[in-house]
Amino acid sequence: MANESLSKAKDAKNDEFYTQFADIEKEMNAYLEYDENVFRNKTILLPCDDPEWSNFTRYFAQNFEKLGLKKLISTSYAIESKKYKVMDWQPTLFEQQAPWFDVDKSKIKGKIFTLDHDTNRNGRIDIEDLEWKYLEGDGDFRSEEIKRLRDEADFVITNPPFSLFREFLAWIMEARKKFVIVGNMNAITYKEVFPLLKDNKAWLGNGFHAGNAYFRVIDTANAGKYANGVFDDSTGLVKFRNCCWFTNVEHGRRHEPLSLMSMQQNLKFSRHKEIKEKGYLHYDNYDAIEVPYTDAIPNDYKGVMGVPISFLDKYCPEQFEILGISLELATTKPADLPKAKQGGPAFYIKENGEYQRLYCRIVIKAKG
Repeated sequence: MANESLSKAKDAKNDEFYTQFADIEKEMNAYLEYDENVFRNKTILLPCDDPEWSNFTRYFAQNFEKLGLKKLISTSYAIESKKYKVMDWQPTLFEQQAPWFDVDKSKIKGKIFTLDHDTNRNGRIDIEDLEWKYLEGDGDFRSEEIKRLRDEADFVITNPPFSLFREFLAWIMEARKKFVIVGNMNAITYKEVFPLLKDNKAWLGNGFHAGNAYFRVIDTANAGKYANGVFDDSTGLVKFRNCCWFTNVEHGRRHEPLSLMSMQQNLKFSRHKEIKEKGYLHYDNYDAIEVPYTDAIPNDYKGVMGVPISFLDKYCPEQFEILGISLELATTKPADLPKAKQGGPAFYIKENGEYQRLYCRIVIKAKG
């Protein structure tokens, strides 16, 4: 199975990827281990969701009492809305069993599922107590109807449409809600996202196992092109390597300092051949050294460093200060830079008479 990036799915507007139950459970456990009452007496909204397929609703409904939730709200988008169509529409089991089911109306109506203490039927609140009805509109998170639900909630948790990530995060931040959402790691570089990370208003979550995120797709018949060639028909899953959780909910791992070697130790013992052979090079158009691997950050260097965006997965705010990002700080280019090497803002290193244009770098400095 090929490893492709979420950005390809984003470019193709392939937004229907369903998160695995185990991944959701693993992520939520990280917040619960830090604060076992993090969700107690809270209302959780799961927008961009569909309980017919989504494990987000299943997880929170099954654990409603264990988490001490006040209310669970899950909304789904009408597949047959004119905005985009993912697959041939079929009424869900929920709809077919409803006495008011109307084929024509259901094609343009989103659904809302709710669970609270008033829906308890059997002495224990769980997924069997979910109640549903059609929304007034199609369930688009930007609608006034879903905004009202957002404003009612304490947490927004979901895997939003990849193509609408910037807008979705802005929608959350506008209401100042706690959130846990799935996104492309390259979203770190977005001008709408990076300032939140820099100012510790948001950070990366606990993460997927070994950095591998597996999603299920409904339209398996066309999954080869639908998932841009990353679909594995033996598992029915799509694999991504650059997928992560974005959140503003505390978890313990983000406060664990990196265990690092000194610069001298890295030059001698680093597992990266590049470090041992070339050392720490200096950018030609910015006053900082290049550290191409997070585990190669020297623990005794007090100057400014440029590191890969993947550093944020290990970032401890007590250990390092984020100064900025190369997309903003690389305001000049080397005077003798060949036209073929030019592009948007970036850091450059000159080796053997040739310039190397580096991918986006986070600029950091050690604290203390």
